[in-house]
Amino acid sequence: MSDAKSNSAIATTGTAESSGRYRGRFAPSPTGPLHFGSLIAAVGSFLEARTRGGEWLVRIEDLDPPRTRRGAADAILRTLERLGLNWDADVLHQSNRTDAYCAAFERLRAEGWLWPCRCSRAQLAALPANQARAMGEELVHPKKCLPGSHRAAASPAWRFRAPDLDVGFVDRVQGPQSQNVARAGGDFVVRRRDGLFAYQLAVVVDDADQGITDVVRGADLLDSTARQILLQQALQLPRPTYMHLPLAVDASGVKLSKSGDAPAVWHPAPSAPVVAALEFLRQDPPAELGRAPLDEVWAWAIEHWRPSRFSGMRSGAAPAAALDKATMEVPE
Repeated sequence: MSDAKSNSAIATTGTAESSGRYRGRFAPSPTGPLHFGSLIAAVGSFLEARTRGGEWLVRIEDLDPPRTRRGAADAILRTLERLGLNWDADVLHQSNRTDAYCAAFERLRAEGWLWPCRCSRAQLAALPANQARAMGEELVHPKKCLPGSHRAAASPAWRFRAPDLDVGFVDRVQGPQSQNVARAGGDFVVRRRDGLFAYQLAVVVDDADQGITDVVRGADLLDSTARQILLQQALQLPRPTYMHLPLAVDASGVKLSKSGDAPAVWHPAPSAPVVAALEFLRQDPPAELGRAPLDEVWAWAIEHWRPSRFSGMRSGAAPAAALDKATMEVPE
């Protein structure tokens, strides 16, 4: 077992342990077409890569077949191309990566990091600690499985033994962060009861295999970072830097998502959604930029990109046009 299971804190600086040229990525899930919330992550990660002379990759996170919508991946890629968000290597699909995830899983299991859990989701959801959890958040798991769970006939989920220590890192937008995963949520799932691998394991394996040096994504994934750092350490993988962008939310403060029926980013003028994303990220683009050719928009954005303008910002109101389906052109 790794000595990371001691009680001492993990100290990190936010500097990638891997070396070489900057390499970032955008990793949408194909649960529907690209919406404005996802566009923020695409634009932010793209500009970070371009302004730092690096590469920008696209990864389709189709890890969960029940949630994947037919044709959504192709629609997302077409939208990215139409908006001038051109990637620098072949698109990676997680659905083709099962062997890599299996290898990482078996290594973790062989080294004693994993244990089988037969608690049902209903059992966990009924715990007082999970009553206030937001939809989509991973449920807190106690230190031991719940009474009666061992009698379940279903295959177990496999959980990572989270050490009782503080995981610290410096986020380039949100500042210093620290979380004790064991106390915040307990041991977390790396392989589900249905045999599918969990996001936390897949993203760590993929980032390492693709040589990602800098992760730029939405602030909704900020709480996942400590778990991913623990997996990186257990698997002895490089640690990228992290930069969590503000989330676009609707009038009630709920983040835009396909589950929330957010409209697709599809506008007759391709420059308009890009300029709207720049405005959301407080880059103050000139009014006339929305009518400029797309190459001029990107040239301006690269020259004037200043992440410091949204430092510490966790969320912001999406522009009205991003919420109004009537303003969006439906792709054929």
